[in-house]
Amino acid sequence: MSFSIFISSPENVAGKLVFYQMEGNVIFVRDTRELASDVATEAMFELLDPPKNLSSSAFTYSWDLGNGDVIHGTEPVVRYHYSESGNYTVQLKVGVNVSRSSPPITGVFSTDVQVLDAIKNIELKGPLDYKVSQNTSLDFHVDGSPPMWVCWHFLTNCEPDVMVGCTLAMLYENTLQLNHTFTSAGVHCLDISVHNDISKLQTSFSLYVSRNDPPHLFFILSCAAVLAITFSFIMVAACRPCHRNQSQVAASCNTLFLKGRHSEAQNKVLLNVSTVEMMGEKEPLMSQQGTQYLS
Repeated sequence: MSFSIFISSPENVAGKLVFYQMEGNVIFVRDTRELASDVATEAMFELLDPPKNLSSSAFTYSWDLGNGDVIHGTEPVVRYHYSESGNYTVQLKVGVNVSRSSPPITGVFSTDVQVLDAIKNIELKGPLDYKVSQNTSLDFHVDGSPPMWVCWHFLTNCEPDVMVGCTLAMLYENTLQLNHTFTSAGVHCLDISVHNDISKLQTSFSLYVSRNDPPHLFFILSCAAVLAITFSFIMVAACRPCHRNQSQVAASCNTLFLKGRHSEAQNKVLLNVSTVEMMGEKEPLMSQQGTQYLS
């Protein structure tokens, strides 16, 4: 990115515009006109004047950042940041006072910049439990500005495998869907990295895979439950008359027993009565016989 300012002399003056961004203690040179949002940005005009013809000249700078901010100054640098992603047009107007007797010379430079959101988060949507031999869909949301490059690979039992490379794909939106079939149970790891032109993020997810139950197990258990209920109903229906007959037999036996005891009691009473009567009959006869004997 460069432009030239022509003055009255046959020589020309060239310069270039450079963008810097600092994250922590690291300074990035954004020479591709792609900037990160919410990051301190520094735009600098670098004068290319090997003959030093303008070493004593006075410069003025007017920066139009394309987001509504206009900054004027005498320094060839401006510090700012873009709060939102998008496309912006930066215009720089440079004024050069070559001498007091000549009017200032101006030059205008315009360039387009693309502001991207840095990749800050990769979120897995959905559960972390999966089944063996089942086609599984894993949905992700990537917090960052597309286009993005995505590279991922699955690790069985989370054991690194240098022989297995990652699968690379281009992402033009913030959602990512991966289809995978797990072949063994246990804990598996998914290593995934995403980067765009201004940032990169790498993370790992632990996924628990369990064995898939047979699809007909529920049907078998249901049939077994129905058979058990039916067998129980049959047993209850079959055993109820037996209990009733046993009750009736017990009741009749008790009646006969009571009747037997009642008859026995009556026999004892009759026996006692007959014995008393016999004794009553004998005593008067003995008395009569005795009376007859005495007389």
